[in-house]
Amino acid sequence: MNGIGIGESDFRGLITRDNYYIDKTMYIKDIIDNQSRVILITRPRRFGKTLNMSMLRYYFDCRQKDSKELFRGLKIMSQEEKYTSKLGYYPVIYLTLKDVAENTYENMLLSFKTAILNMYKEHRYLLDSDQIYEEEKEKIKDILYERESENALKTSVRELSEYLNRYYEKPAILLIDEYDVPIQSAYVEGYYEKAIGFLKAFYRTTFKDNPYLEKTVLTGVSRVAKESIFSGANNFDVFTVLDNEFADDFGITEEEMDKVIEDFKVEDEKEEIKKWYDGYKIGDQEGIYNPWSILNYLTRRELRAYWVNTSSNDLIKLILKKSSTVKDKIERLLRGEAIEVKIDLETVIVGIENNEDNIWGLMLGTGYLKVVEVVDLLSKIYKVAFPNYEIKYLFEEIIDNWFRNKVIGNDLQSILKDLITLNLKEYEKKFEKLVVEMFSYMDVGENTAENFYHAFVLGMLVGLKDTYYVNSNRESGMGRYDIMLEPKDKNGNSFIMEFKVLEDKEEKTIEETIENAKKQIEEKGYESNLRERGFKNITKMVYAFKGKEVRMEVF
Repeated sequence: MNGIGIGESDFRGLITRDNYYIDKTMYIKDIIDNQSRVILITRPRRFGKTLNMSMLRYYFDCRQKDSKELFRGLKIMSQEEKYTSKLGYYPVIYLTLKDVAENTYENMLLSFKTAILNMYKEHRYLLDSDQIYEEEKEKIKDILYERESENALKTSVRELSEYLNRYYEKPAILLIDEYDVPIQSAYVEGYYEKAIGFLKAFYRTTFKDNPYLEKTVLTGVSRVAKESIFSGANNFDVFTVLDNEFADDFGITEEEMDKVIEDFKVEDEKEEIKKWYDGYKIGDQEGIYNPWSILNYLTRRELRAYWVNTSSNDLIKLILKKSSTVKDKIERLLRGEAIEVKIDLETVIVGIENNEDNIWGLMLGTGYLKVVEVVDLLSKIYKVAFPNYEIKYLFEEIIDNWFRNKVIGNDLQSILKDLITLNLKEYEKKFEKLVVEMFSYMDVGENTAENFYHAFVLGMLVGLKDTYYVNSNRESGMGRYDIMLEPKDKNGNSFIMEFKVLEDKEEKTIEETIENAKKQIEEKGYESNLRERGFKNITKMVYAFKGKEVRMEVF
């Protein structure tokens, strides 16, 4: 073995360089056994999707002359002829859309054109064939010389499949990697409708009544609603992280991880490795490890977050910014709780930040959550949690950076320092400025205002996680406080915080709102829990909100 090929997603390169490889070739058997003509498999980023697609490509492609050598000694070659006879049997069309992530529709088309160009370059030998008509050769040249129209892009895969079918006298295998990258980028950048119109036409032309394709395999991180772009696909099946089929084909299973730990002699770190990178569940298969993070750990021998830096997380950040109810539940997840949510994995991207079912579905499918328990399968209610410490760290960083990027002239740490050192006049001044800069009236719905402000402050307090326990909505005395800041050093200052929103009902002024909140803290005895455990320096704080206006009082 010649080391670890971090970032190597080309199967041939990995095998010929004798890099460490976890044998996933039974995935080929699973693909052959599946009777669907179009298979979409969704898995989190960096879970081996591209490497597996490359493996399929080298196995099936009739143009690969060294296929037997590449797969010699691997599990698939010990299978019956039904499977081994498919080695080097089909023409293969390979299209990757991982780089089609652009900020405008025009740039998306240019990147898409490049992806199609790279796909056609592999088959330029067709220009020398008598089986390809002259007018078809002109179409091929248009793509190779990058002078094709937008409509020609839409029909490019179907036409190539027809050429290959005629040339080889057998249907082609189509592999499309990272199919959803253009969709997510289009939504984040604001040109979704244009992009989806193009992609819908592209996939409809590619799949609808196409006799030249034997089978299509697509991979991505999210399951986009079929009617969005795949309305023309027949015999179309989707396999997500909730399905048992292909469950052990991606990621590193517990059994595989035991061998990795033995091979790299890191038995002493087994429990810490599990804490950081284990915890994923696919179908009924538990104990799935994140392969990208494991490979990086084995190279550097440092337990830290690796996966979090592999993508921009832009869509997740957009959701966290706009959805107040999700922020509140993320805070509970950060406390290590499992929460019950309704999950719809058939993601409808448009307006996703306003549709909680889709939000949790996207977060589960993309690897930010794991299913702990199926509560009600019919109603799609699941209990979910963060899979491991790496993901928890990611959300702490997203929230922390969200605040840092928005605070103009006020470093978040300086605001928090003013709080815990009881420099409260300065804290109040900076906090009021922070509220004005970060809040928009669209953020705060009539029924979610208090939850929003609560989640807002909790997000800010994540920056104290090293020195404080940040507790929320726990019982104390005869009620539940909103937030309690408990110092890890008992001599430090502790805080009880209550949030109230002026709703123009019983209270007429913000002052009345404050007085009612103070009365609630005293009558419910919120500080009793701290007093009983020996904390003496207790500061009680009331935050009263009215839109962007905030008043704070300490007593």
